[in-house]
Amino acid sequence: MKKYFKYLIYVLRHKWYVFIECRKVGIIWSGLIHDLSKFLPDEFIPYAKHFYGNNSGISRNRDKTGYYKPTDTGDLAFDFAWLLHQKRNKHHWQWWILPEDGGGTKVLDMPLKYRKEMLCDWRGAGRTQGYHGDIKEWYQKNTRKMKLHIDTKDWIEGEVYGERGLNNALVFYRNGFSSFGDNCILH
Repeated sequence: MKKYFKYLIYVLRHKWYVFIECRKVGIIWSGLIHDLSKFLPDEFIPYAKHFYGNNSGISRNRDKTGYYKPTDTGDLAFDFAWLLHQKRNKHHWQWWILPEDGGGTKVLDMPLKYRKEMLCDWRGAGRTQGYHGDIKEWYQKNTRKMKLHIDTKDWIEGEVYGERGLNNALVFYRNGFSSFGDNCILH
């Protein structure tokens, strides 16, 4: 029972931080309803067991930026709960991936309100885990793992890096994802 209470506290804390971030960007309703599916039993129970079960904690399988790759967990119940969560919540970039019959994928552009909520989610998750809401390092490390429509990616990088977001990202790519160039100024 303790694991469920711990996970409930974590989710409520995360929702609070996301709400604060959503308020800042004018999407208050999105902040209120953010991640409500996490309270459904088919998400809540596997998440609680995965993160707060016998040999776990919310930092389980996370790197120093807070990223974790849910598909590498070995926990099928959690993997399925994560799939359900992505497909129920349009603020996840995975929601916008359309599998094609031939085996490929089509990446759809995210509407502005979901782009904003995704950033708020990343910032809120960072704050919940003690990273103070600065997502630059996390984004730099994880951007290659995401499939984002080019318009969505340009907008996200403009928000993450400031006015020169796309230019900063291009320098980052040219340098092999290892570091920003000397001519790159982060805001």
